[in-house]
Amino acid sequence: MNKFYKSKTDGTVFKNMFVGMDVHKNYLQVAVLDEKGKVVSNSRVDNNLIKVNEFFDTLHPGNNTKVVMESSGMWYNIYKILREKNLDVRLSNPTKTRAIASAKIKTDKLDAVKLADLLRGGYIAECYIPTRETMDLRELVRHRAALVRMRTKLKNKIHSIIAMNGTSISYVGTTFTKGHIEKLKELNDYRINGYLRIIESLNDEINAVSKKIILLAQEDEMAKLLMTVPGIGYYSALLIVSEVGDINRFPDSHHLCSYAGLIPSTHSSGGITYHGSITKTGSKYLRWIMLECLHAHIRNDKNSNVTQFYHRISKKKGNSKAAVAAASKLLKIVYWVMKENRTYHNNKSKYNV
Repeated sequence: MNKFYKSKTDGTVFKNMFVGMDVHKNYLQVAVLDEKGKVVSNSRVDNNLIKVNEFFDTLHPGNNTKVVMESSGMWYNIYKILREKNLDVRLSNPTKTRAIASAKIKTDKLDAVKLADLLRGGYIAECYIPTRETMDLRELVRHRAALVRMRTKLKNKIHSIIAMNGTSISYVGTTFTKGHIEKLKELNDYRINGYLRIIESLNDEINAVSKKIILLAQEDEMAKLLMTVPGIGYYSALLIVSEVGDINRFPDSHHLCSYAGLIPSTHSSGGITYHGSITKTGSKYLRWIMLECLHAHIRNDKNSNVTQFYHRISKKKGNSKAAVAAASKLLKIVYWVMKENRTYHNNKSKYNV
């Protein structure tokens, strides 16, 4: 039997509530609809946990209250506090929900009502909500990726300065090693010296984070299984674990490749089907790391099925397309290693690829 809830604001009694939240940095626009789709309230709430708590306390929430908000950089703490109130909280995929609820007129109030109404009708395209442990791991490996990107940008700036000045360095070997850095310092360019100091600081941060990641990888059973795949190291293994989360949420390996955006786009009309470039939807981090792992895999295992597949495709379509196709194959192997909880074997019959 349905329970009835009474709003503290105006005394209205209703049994089902559908709440849509348009989340912004400083505030939330919160629309509350009843079971018939009537807007009960549409108000702005400060984006801090105390105010959010107070607002939902006024609704007398219960098992018949459903809440939806779009995925953003600020969703998790709000989600956590609402789940502690035993609310049914959904995380909406912004891209897919926007496709369903596209409109010419767009305001915060309309967006909040739209989300609540789609929730009421069962049309919300939901996002996967990982555990707190997975979220923490994801933030750690993404933090290292961000630091490495910063360092790469600075290195590229140094290369640009050298090229712009027409300067040449008499150094043979890997760039930004100790010897190469000494040669760069001899140029006595204040910009290069400034960038080198920042790079040194970033190296210290990257090394500290890497040590933490190595320790976690040594303790994570799934990461250890993934590291049996040639080309997958401690960092890439943990990144894959954090981005994939629960492998059982993917019914097959094709769905995992789709999540990574490593499948070709398809357009079919009038009996004619066209396949275009990859979709690039889903996790950009998973897509990026699989391409990195693919190149390492080719170097480390020259006789594997994935390597042979890469070379066959590269002869027909070039290295770039071959890398994407082979990365998808490698991700399918990752799927089965995680799904069946076992080590890698270079045997095509063991993997549905």
